[in-house]
Amino acid sequence: ARDFFGIKPLYYTFTDQYFAFASEIPALLKISGLRPQANLAATYSYLHSNYTDHHQTTLFEGINQLLPSHYLEVSLDSIDDLQPQCFWQINLQNRSELSFEAASLKLKNLFLESIQLHLRSDVAIGSALSGGIDSSAIVMAMRAVQGDSLDLHTFSYIPSQIEFSEENWINQVNTASNAISHKVSISPEDLIRDLNQLIATQGEPFGSTSIYAQYRVFQLAKKAGIKVMLDGQGADELLGGYRPYLAARLASLILQGQYKKASQFLRRASQLSGTGTRYLLTRTGGLLLPEQFQLFARYLVSRQSAPPWMNGDWVKDHGFTPMPLRLNQQSDVLQEQLYRAVTQVSLPLLLRYEDRNSMAHSIESRVPFLTPALAEFIFSLPEEYLISSEGISKNIFRHAMRGIVPDPILNRRDKIGFATPERTWTKQMKLWFEGTLKSETARNIPLLNINQMQTNFSRMITGQIPFDSCIWRWVNLIRWAEFFNVDFGV
Repeated sequence: ARDFFGIKPLYYTFTDQYFAFASEIPALLKISGLRPQANLAATYSYLHSNYTDHHQTTLFEGINQLLPSHYLEVSLDSIDDLQPQCFWQINLQNRSELSFEAASLKLKNLFLESIQLHLRSDVAIGSALSGGIDSSAIVMAMRAVQGDSLDLHTFSYIPSQIEFSEENWINQVNTASNAISHKVSISPEDLIRDLNQLIATQGEPFGSTSIYAQYRVFQLAKKAGIKVMLDGQGADELLGGYRPYLAARLASLILQGQYKKASQFLRRASQLSGTGTRYLLTRTGGLLLPEQFQLFARYLVSRQSAPPWMNGDWVKDHGFTPMPLRLNQQSDVLQEQLYRAVTQVSLPLLLRYEDRNSMAHSIESRVPFLTPALAEFIFSLPEEYLISSEGISKNIFRHAMRGIVPDPILNRRDKIGFATPERTWTKQMKLWFEGTLKSETARNIPLLNINQMQTNFSRMITGQIPFDSCIWRWVNLIRWAEFFNVDFGV
């Protein structure tokens, strides 16, 4: 059985002769004795949309993962009919009738209770701190719950480029919580040096270099003697923290016929950083389309089934298409998108990154936002409690944390997180990228249009076309295939 949210992993493989399971894929590759073979559908989803861990299949053919909130019974007499069963899911029909103030107080109490529970430890404990609302709330709540008796350590990644740095916010939280601060900075040379180890640690490709920043934060914690770390995974998915959720809220207002509120929301939300009227309208339009028209909409916004750097004929022959933006047409679009993020498109892969990076350094990572009680309560709240009429995300949580978290942190309207300067790093690693894209391994991956990839890379480097982080998926997949000697059936 696997836990409610998939915080910890469980992989398995089987034949008519044996059933094997493990917490990491490489162990199963050794047990099976088979040459690693790519699951082509999963590889397509990763390359096109950066989706992994959203299905029971993995990027390795024949190796499955037990999904969160599922259990599996295996008959010792016959291993040919494995049917995982779901034992828990969030009830989206539950609706809270609490006022905003009453709901805020309940959320505060649930969160502090979770922090208290997750602080149980007989070893040194610390917290990852990015300077955002979620990690800051965890650090300040740790101090509020345990008082001066807690020897509180925080661990932060500080990028060299000021536009990506949250050091000012980190310093404010460390001062307010009287925490012992530990910081790490990284260079592209560090990434090249550690990339093979990172790929081995993760087992499957990952989406961006921010995963390496997280890896180094856990490494820093290990050097400081910390055995348990609290982290804020899940808060963005539960509370609507990402910018695309603004479009989901706008879509809800439109479908509910609240056109005046929708117009006001669009005007205010479009003023926030990382949005804009065109962005919100384009994404909202995609969410409002029925599933059968969404593929056509992707063509209109240049997110077609096979971008030019992908082998279009091969993709067409195999019938691969992107995952729909929406799977049903209920009017609570934000709630639907958050549920999808928690169960499929965002949280599962983030928890995989978290688990592998922490365990690689012998650290138990705990995620206090992810308890059934917290999740069920948050999903019962009206959408306007999560994203305000001004487009302010995590609205109720900001209110709940007043008096615990410093006001400047709660009043933030920007969002950075563990952002790494990928554009700058890519230019500095130009020769390494070119060597990877020209490798024999790259040419043996049938999904890739190598010539177009090389052209796109050159044009990105020279600024002829906008930088696209998809290039990190290209090289990650190539290096992963090379490291595990993956067969793509060519």
